[in-house]
Parts: sequence; structure tokens; C-alpha cells
Amino acid sequence: MSDDQLIKIEEAARNPKNLGEMESADAVGTVGRSDCGDMLRMWVKFKEENGRKVIDRASFQTFGCQTAIAVASVATEMIKGKTAGEALAMSGEQLSSPLGPLPPMKIHCAQLVEDALKSALDPTAANPTPAAIPSGPTLADQITPAGKVKITLLPETR
Repeated sequence: MSDDQLIKIEEAARNPKNLGEMESADAVGTVGRSDCGDMLRMWVKFKEENGRKVIDRASFQTFGCQTAIAVASVATEMIKGKTAGEALAMSGEQLSSPLGPLPPMKIHCAQLVEDALKSALDPTAANPTPAAIPSGPTLADQITPAGKVKITLLPETR
């Protein structure tokens, strides 16, 4: 991984966009990876625009490495304005493209984000999660009584 890529990932992880639970989401997807222990939940809200139903907002929560946080952050920005079909057509590689090519040991982070998006938008996707969990606990609520989590970035391994 180049120093420039590492800087992009660290910046996106330190200042993630769209981090947190979204109330009144139209769709919610949750996935986990047993091979790395990462978990990601993604919320999606739609709006009507020029006669099309497009993604208005997306947000996420994750228990994962800084690469998973960075990919989820850029992906939630990239899917705004797209239809569900357009967003579903995007690969993990496309969703992580603003960060540059990920090293082989971090490709699963992009796949995690792609799978969470599919879980939210395509009820027929492999390992689907219920499409809406409007009153379910957040990831933070599930591990801490106060719902507060401190994010500590660990150095990436190269």
C-alpha cells in the first residue's frame, strides 16, 4: 500500500461521513465476516427525484478496521442519487475506488460494504437481513449500556 493510499484511508477513517444510525430509514442491511470479525450495518433512505426513486441518504455503523470505516464512508457518499439497481450494480472495488486499489488483505473490507448494501437493497441477496429494523438496537447499544463507543484507530499493517 502506498503512503498516499494509507493517508487517504486514515483521513476517511478519522473523519468518516455518514457515520451513525439513521432514524426512519427505508432499508437496513447488516452483515458480518467470520474471517476477520468485522460487522457492518447500513441504513438507506430514498426520495423521489425526476420520477425516479433514488437514494437520498445512507449511513453506517461498523465494528471493523480503519479500512472498513473508510470504505463505508466513501461508499455512502457514492451511492447518493443512484437508484437501488444502480447502487446494487456497484462492486466492492467500485465502492472503494476513491481510496485507490486496496491491498489483497483488505479487499474483504470493500466486500463487507458491498454485502451490507446488498443486504439492505436486495431481499433476495445471499444471507439477507430483514430489510427494515426501524426500532432495533444499534451496534453500539448491543455492546455498551450507554450506547457510547470510543473509536481508536490502530495502525494499518502493510
